[in-house]
Amino acid sequence: MDDTPKSLADLSEFVVAKVLKVLGDDQVSERLREMGFTPNTVVYFERQAPFGGPLIVSLRNYQLSLRPSEAKLVLVQGLS
Repeated sequence: MDDTPKSLADLSEFVVAKVLKVLGDDQVSERLREMGFTPNTVVYFERQAPFGGPLIVSLRNYQLSLRPSEAKLVLVQGLS
């Protein structure tokens, strides 16, 4: 398995991953942290809308839909 960090937008490659960090200090990055994207949180890929649409992921016992631009701010490491 490749241990190179990737963005959450690439999560479909892994199905399960852990969060390494959220990039940036802007409002979107801070909101992602508030929603639970903190280091070592396990994230599960559920599905993605067609044609590069939003991703749906599960973390901390809830599902969340993210735009691809938001998902690119979250660095993850694949677990499977």
